[in-house]
Amino acid sequence: MAIEVYVALGANLANPTQQLDSAVEALGTLTTDGSVRVSSYYCSKPMGDVIQPDYVNAVAGFVTTLSPIKLLDALQAIEQQQGRVRIQRWGPRTLDLDLLLYGQQQINETRLIVPHYGMKQRSFVLVPLAEIAPTLTLPCGASLESLISVTMYDELQKLIE
Repeated sequence: MAIEVYVALGANLANPTQQLDSAVEALGTLTTDGSVRVSSYYCSKPMGDVIQPDYVNAVAGFVTTLSPIKLLDALQAIEQQQGRVRIQRWGPRTLDLDLLLYGQQQINETRLIVPHYGMKQRSFVLVPLAEIAPTLTLPCGASLESLISVTMYDELQKLIE
């Protein structure tokens, strides 16, 4: 069964814009028709207390027939192919791919929580997501529009390419 999914992309090492470009290309191999909708790229400050470069973030949406766990495995394989090393929570990385939404499903498994646990508070997720899916309603019933505050736009800098 084909289902629409949304994935957050982030990178702050090894030419982050190029990392996201490569990730979007790889995501195309996971779709039913090779097409991926991608938001603009945004610059954001890192989360946590780790001193590191700013992030480049985006959100991608596509339709896939992969199960949630198979999709998670594929996303982690893309991260590894692009040099992702998991050393420290919220530390610098070549690529981070987070499964935000898997249709309207709510998933709570050891390896996977969907909707992504932090997405409602993160401007670097909500703003790009709203760019490609402005009328989206989350599985909890909240509209995406209702979650975005004016200050969230101030937290991000849109990258012009």
